[in-house]
Amino acid sequence: MLDWNNRAKRLLKSELIKRGVSNSNLALLLKQIGIDETKSSIDSKISRGTFSASFFIQCLSVIGCSKLEFEEYESTFLTAAESDALYKKLTHEKR
Repeated sequence: MLDWNNRAKRLLKSELIKRGVSNSNLALLLKQIGIDETKSSIDSKISRGTFSASFFIQCLSVIGCSKLEFEEYESTFLTAAESDALYKKLTHEKR
């Protein structure tokens, strides 16, 4: 069975990484649209993977993500949210 919270967390982290947006930057971007979140509150939400759909959409909106490709996420960007060691292992296996 899929862990949907984990899937949402990994998808958001992947989109942030693809765009080079840190959680500090995300807090500033959210503030520009009237959403008051601190870096630590964002860290906690993303770490737990327990955030609302509204927060998820707000984050995607402020980083300029207008389209999600779940197949691409499943096959390619899963590794973006993994530990560095696992990422290196997976990228070396592809070569």
